[in-house]
Amino acid sequence: MSRVAKKPIALPKGVELNIQDTSVSAKGPKGTLSLAKPAGVQIAVEDGNAVLSANDASLVPLTGTVRAILANMVKGVSEGFERKLELVGVGYRAAMQGKDLSLSLGFSHPVVFQAPEGITLVTPDPDRDPGAGRRQAARW
Repeated sequence: MSRVAKKPIALPKGVELNIQDTSVSAKGPKGTLSLAKPAGVQIAVEDGNAVLSANDASLVPLTGTVRAILANMVKGVSEGFERKLELVGVGYRAAMQGKDLSLSLGFSHPVVFQAPEGITLVTPDPDRDPGAGRRQAARW
């Protein structure tokens, strides 16, 4: 079996895994996610870990894929996901205007981005420059 499929998925406190014949759902503090369970892939919860196995050797790659998706579901319902973006360039700026993100990206006008439902946008302090050390080392 593949190495990915063999690795158990640790279930944090507050996360419940509901396994049915045709679907698997993960419920946690951040919400609920579900996945259609392929035939031939077995999922079991043992000692606070989810363990996957394949009924047939030809389903081993699919078992690894299902395990990776299930691990991402558990992470999503327990702690959520985060993306940090860095704007590098003269005059490039990002600022919050209420719940909207105003981006100055070199156009003649600012670009206003409205966050989708369930997504939280945050901009750092204007004094904070996360890339200053890297740019300073590149100066002559």
